[in-house]
Amino acid sequence: MNLGLAIALIVLAALAGVVLGFFISQRVTKKHLRENPPINEDVIRAMMSQMGRTPSQKQVNQVMKQVQANMK
Repeated sequence: MNLGLAIALIVLAALAGVVLGFFISQRVTKKHLRENPPINEDVIRAMMSQMGRTPSQKQVNQVMKQVQANMK
């Protein structure tokens, strides 16, 4: 009986660790992306310039709003 209990506790602890680790890593990743977005205004300006367009501030703001809306 003691061996079965020990195995059950080990399995339970391993499952709890996996679940807890998943949620902690998800939270840390989301926080990191919120604080350091992969796309900023300079990147948008560079992309538009490469496409042969001269972006206005209004266009850059519109694209930033779209990006932020898609991140939520």
